[in-house]
Parts: sequence; structure tokens; C-alpha cells
Amino acid sequence: MPVARPELSDSRVIAHVDMDCFYVQVEQRKQQSLRGQPTAVVQYNSWQGGGLIAVSYEARKFGVKRSMRGDEAKQVCPEIHLVQVPVARGKADLNTYRNAGSEVVSILSRRGRCERASIDEVYLDLTIAAEAMLADNPPECLETISEEVVQSHVLGLEEVGSDARENVRHWFTRSDASRRDKLLACGAFIVAELRLQVLEETEFTCSAGIAHNKMLAKLASGMNKPAQQTVVPFSSISKLLRTLPIKKMKQLGGKLGTSLQIDLGVNTVGDLLQFSEEKLQEYYGVNTGSWLWNTARGINGEEVKERLLPNSHGSGKTFPGPRALKTVASVEKWLNELCEELSERLQSDLEQNRRIAHTLTLHAHAYKVGFSCQSNDADSFRNFPSKSCPLRYGTSKIKEDALSLFQAGLREYLGQYNVKISGNQKSGWGITGLSVSASKIVAIPSGTRSIMNYFHNQEETFPQVKLSSEQHIQDAPLLSPSEEDSLESGGHLTLQSIEPWIACREENEETKYSMPLDRQEEDKDTCKEKGMSTISRYFQSQLSGSLLKAEHAGTSKLSESSSLSACQSELPQENSPARGESSVDAHLCSQIKLKRPSWSYDIDEIDQDILNELPKQIQEEVQAWLRPQKRPNTVKRDLGITRYFLPAKDK
Repeated sequence: MPVARPELSDSRVIAHVDMDCFYVQVEQRKQQSLRGQPTAVVQYNSWQGGGLIAVSYEARKFGVKRSMRGDEAKQVCPEIHLVQVPVARGKADLNTYRNAGSEVVSILSRRGRCERASIDEVYLDLTIAAEAMLADNPPECLETISEEVVQSHVLGLEEVGSDARENVRHWFTRSDASRRDKLLACGAFIVAELRLQVLEETEFTCSAGIAHNKMLAKLASGMNKPAQQTVVPFSSISKLLRTLPIKKMKQLGGKLGTSLQIDLGVNTVGDLLQFSEEKLQEYYGVNTGSWLWNTARGINGEEVKERLLPNSHGSGKTFPGPRALKTVASVEKWLNELCEELSERLQSDLEQNRRIAHTLTLHAHAYKVGFSCQSNDADSFRNFPSKSCPLRYGTSKIKEDALSLFQAGLREYLGQYNVKISGNQKSGWGITGLSVSASKIVAIPSGTRSIMNYFHNQEETFPQVKLSSEQHIQDAPLLSPSEEDSLESGGHLTLQSIEPWIACREENEETKYSMPLDRQEEDKDTCKEKGMSTISRYFQSQLSGSLLKAEHAGTSKLSESSSLSACQSELPQENSPARGESSVDAHLCSQIKLKRPSWSYDIDEIDQDILNELPKQIQEEVQAWLRPQKRPNTVKRDLGITRYFLPAKDK
């Protein structure tokens, strides 16, 4: 639902930059022969020439539209060049376009706060840059104005006749203009400069809107395309919104816009002005009613969020008509493809940007038997629930969790129709759309370190566990920790726990790791019953042993059993060693408490299949770290129960 946010200032300078038929431009840069030619990018599906994804402006002059398919486009424009979108795993691969969009973002972010809204559009908050320009070099003091600035469109100015550009030049250089208009003029100068830099460095053109808030800037960016920019002064807001169709406004293109048309007879944004805020709240609730009232007056307080990278990753595919998936096996096949792509993007984000995702979500569109998958009846496609869970890194884990989420959603969806799930036969349902996404992506907190750094320190003190083949194990990205509000407790050790990094926070701070929620309580009980030492305790004993060895160097040699003693001192009382060793254990325990790490894993949670994927030599070394060292089976004289309770002799 829309959120009503009051504007804290009406003097902000916000720009919305939108790339012009971006996919076509990317293909034209790859194939220079397509420059200036009617071109369209089509889906990989070749049925009827494939659906059009993007259409160049040269092709639009012939009447080619995005709603067409390739064969129809050729009938309208025989000279059109159809370029197929790259394909990977049986679906469109958009990585080429994402990377090209990143090039543009890196340029636009040079002058202000930048929010990447999609592959080909960006919001900029240029308020600070505009204020600096107004203070140091105001437009009215400029001797020359670039042609790109003069070609700007200023809403409310007369743009016909030979004096159109002169009117624009005069508007930008007025000395008696209000501060708000002067700031917008400075913003227009900055945006024109950025657009030229994008063209020079990437060969891409873009259009822009400059206004006092995000809503107005987005509306303006699409008013004059391609390769142009539009300014919305405060005095022209009512003119812009008065005749704007209600469905053209962001967040009013769906059910809310339809309700306004049917229930209130509202067809343009200007029609909303006749209703009081209380009346709109009565119909649509306090929040939405206030948002509608503000929207009709061009008020929008939404901030430009500093985001150069996407805040989620997703992979999806549609299965229209007869291609609908009707068995769990077919759904699992496509889920595997989607999850592989998602896992690759997550891993790339981790390595390049040091960011981790926390939530895995599955979306699907479905219909049940009794309704045609072509039907417009809303009941056939409604209520397939989206399902989420904590995200576990690793392709196999993501596949496993995505399938579990789908099955849970399918049971819930079919439960209302009393239809049972069947694995291999058509069973009363079909899937027409499927997608998986990773969200809650955050930067890895500072202060994290590689597990390899820890092992490097251990090599000097304990040569027996030295990593002898550094070429097999290299630094890798951090394992994904779950947010503290998403999990109660627990951890799960997978391949990412051994090959990649382990995230360690500040001392006395607890880090929680992603694991299935339904296993947490079970694992707690299992650990209590077994009283098993964790891998972290083993590492603690090694660390404590090194400290003790350094302290007693030259007088005694620390035996390997001391490490086991330190581990056992952490176990429940019934598993503790004999009293005669208590002095050594006490010293080790004191060192462990001082150096206690903030993470731990249960040994029984280690996935043996993952270990088997490692090189054989590394498997042996890892197993050596995880296997507790056995105490020599020696028999001591007079070690009966009576002897056990006698006071220890002073040494």
C-alpha cells in the first residue's frame, strides 16, 4: 500500500534518469551496424518471432510496439532487425544489460545521492550539489550556457516558435527567480552535464526529469524522449497533474486506480482535488487516504535512498498456455535452473561487493482444474501464497529450500479446493509463473576476518595441522549470517563454513547463522544429550594450548592430551577429567574464557557430502581437526576408587 510521507522541504532537487530503449542501445553498442536502424530485442522463445522486449525509436516511427511479436513487427516494418536476448538455462539472461546499467550508475553517482531503481533507471538527490552551485556560480552569472541545457523543456513555458530556446535560456538565467526555481535551474545544469558524460563514456543516451520530489521527477522524465530532459517548476505542478490520467500515476495502475474510477468517478489526478482528506480516508483508510490527498497536490516526501546496487536478486520464468507446469517433478526441474542462476548472482555479489542476503522467497502463479489457464476469472489464479525462509548459501541448499517452499505453498493453495498433491501425474493444478528471490541484502559488517587467517596463525604453533597445499584452499567470501530478528538461535555448517570465510563479530557479540527453523529446538536437545564438544571448543583448546606452551617454554613440553583436557573442561561435569589434572584445566579454562570466540558449530551438523567434495588431502586434514584426540590408554598404579578420593599430593 502507498505510504503517506510529508515533504520536509519544497526546495529539494530530485532527478529521475531513464535510459532510452536501453536493451536496444546495449545491442547497438555490440553491433555498430544497427545504429540508426529500426531494431527490436525479442525473447528467446521463437513462437511467432518472439515477444518484443524493447523497440528502438526508429522502429516506433513505423508503428512497431512492444505488445507485438516478431512476425507482426516484420509485417509493420519489413526492414526491422530483430535481436534475440541472450539465453542461459532455458530462459532470458539479462546479465549483459545489468552490467551495462551498472556502468551508467557509476557515472551518475558522481554528483549526488544515487538510488538505482531498476536496470535502466536511477533517482538522484542533487540538492547539495545544486546549493553549492547556486552559492559559488549561479546560472545568472554564467557567460555561456551549453546547448544541452538550452534544449531542456521547462513545463509551463511556451515552446513553439523561434523564441522557444530563448525563453528557456531566459528562465535559467533570471536574477529575480525564486530560490526554488534557481535550485531547479542548477539541477538542470548538473543533469545535462551528467547525461553528456554518460553518452561519452558508454555511448548510451538517457532522458531525465528534474523536480522537487521523486514522484514529479519520474513523471517528467518520460514526457520528452529520447535524449532530452524536462524541468517541473513549483508553479507548474497543478498543470502537470490536472489532466494526467489516474492510471498513469505510480501505484494507481492497479486495483486502487480502478476503485477510484468506479467508486468515486475519478479519471484524472486533478479529479481527486474535489475530495477532502477526511473523505478519502473514509474510503481507503487513514494512510492511503492521506497519500491520495497529497498526490493530487504533487506532495511526496519519499527520500532518495543511497543505493548503487540492487536490494534483491531474483530469477523467474513464465509458462503460459499449454507450457504450464503440472507436476512436482517439472516444477523441481525449473526450480533447479532458477536456483542455479540465483546462487551465481549471490556469489558474485558476495565476491565483488561483500554483501550477503538473508531471506529466500518463492513466488508462483497457479490455476486449478476446472478453470482454463487462459481464463480471466480471478479465482483461477488467486491465492497461491508466497513463501519465505532464511537463506542458506550454496546451490544445493537453495534448491532444497526452494522446493520445500513450493511444496508448502502448493499444499496451502490446494487445501482450499481439497485437491491432493501428486508427484508424477496431472493432479488438478498448473503453474504459469515461477520465481525465486533473495532479499534483505546487507553489507558484511566491518571487523570480519577470514578463517584462513586463523589457520595461518595455527600453522606456526601446531605444525601437525598445517595446511600443506595452499593452492587447494584460498580465501573465499564470508558465510551468510542471518539477522538476529529472523532466527531465534542455532547454526548450520556447510561447504561455506570450510572453504569460504567465517564471519566473526566484536568480542562478546553473538553471531547467528542460517538454519531451518524447524530443526533448531531439535538440535538444542541433541547437543545437550550428547554433551559433544563443538568445533569452536576444539579451536579454543588449540589456542589455549599454544598460550600455555609459550608460558612454560624451556621447562616442560605441552603434550597433545592437554588440548583434549581443555576441551573436556568445557563438557558437563560427568565428562570432566580426573581431579589430578584440575590445575592444568583451570589454567586452560581461564585462557579460553579470555579468548572465547563468538561463534560455534555442532560437529554433528557438518554435512559429510560436502566434505567429500574437497580434495582428498584436505579431507584428511579437516577430519583431523574435527576428530577429538584420544587419551593414551595407560594404567596407573593404585588408581582405585579409594585412591581417587584421597587429597592430591603437593608437587
